[in-house]
Amino acid sequence: MTIWINNLKTAALLGGLTALFVLVGSNWGVGGMTIALIFGGLMNLGAWWFSDKIAIAAMRGKEVDAQSDPELYEMVDRLRRNANLPMPKVYVCPHEAPNAFATGRNPKNAAVAVTVGARRLLNERELEGVMAHELAHIKHRDTLISCVSATIAGVLAWVAQWSFFMAGSNREGGNPLVLIVTVIFAAIGAAVIKAMISRSREFAADAGGAEIAGHADGLVSALRKLELYAGRVPLDQPNPAMNNLFIVEPMMSSRSIMNLFASHPPTEKRIASLERVRASLGA
Repeated sequence: MTIWINNLKTAALLGGLTALFVLVGSNWGVGGMTIALIFGGLMNLGAWWFSDKIAIAAMRGKEVDAQSDPELYEMVDRLRRNANLPMPKVYVCPHEAPNAFATGRNPKNAAVAVTVGARRLLNERELEGVMAHELAHIKHRDTLISCVSATIAGVLAWVAQWSFFMAGSNREGGNPLVLIVTVIFAAIGAAVIKAMISRSREFAADAGGAEIAGHADGLVSALRKLELYAGRVPLDQPNPAMNNLFIVEPMMSSRSIMNLFASHPPTEKRIASLERVRASLGA
């Protein structure tokens, strides 16, 4: 059921992206709409097929294997067997901000990534909890919709800027109301998409990760550390729309009004939920 819902959401997001491009193109007549429709279709194809590669490239991830990083690779291999998953690609990202994410359009084309900062901050049991959480996202097939939503959120923000620029250079022609609506929709839409996609699935991935690891205490401890350091060490990545991919949202203040559009539920609620899972697992 969860997989079916995620696929439906993905289709809705891609359809919405096409509709937005057509709306923008309509400001320049039938020709503009045609070009926008073609461009929207290409963006859909790119978001579907290449969004995982875009995410890895944006984080400058370096693939590791059993020879280059046996500790991490063997940990992921053991956990993925617990989850009955194919072996994903494993990446380490050269960022001091401690974080991790999973990506890929399906379990056969999946990857997990962790930053250098997380490797340094977390002990073995905590890192195991984090990687199990990311494998749970892969098992639940959350990764495609996460990557697509991140790509689309970035496109929406770009559309807002582009439309604003074009409004200034096309004052005599076109419909200014359409441009204003497009800018507002694109700017707010990027935040709403992130909020819509990630919040409920994080609880499921936390619980699933605890089951895969066989314990919840590692992830509980890791979330406390990651939340603390996420507010101190900025994540150097070029696309804030990718925030929904990470295990904790980078640089997100718990008192910020932007929590209305936060892509993750509050960490304290995730920990409270995990405490219940820990009681059921007895670990």
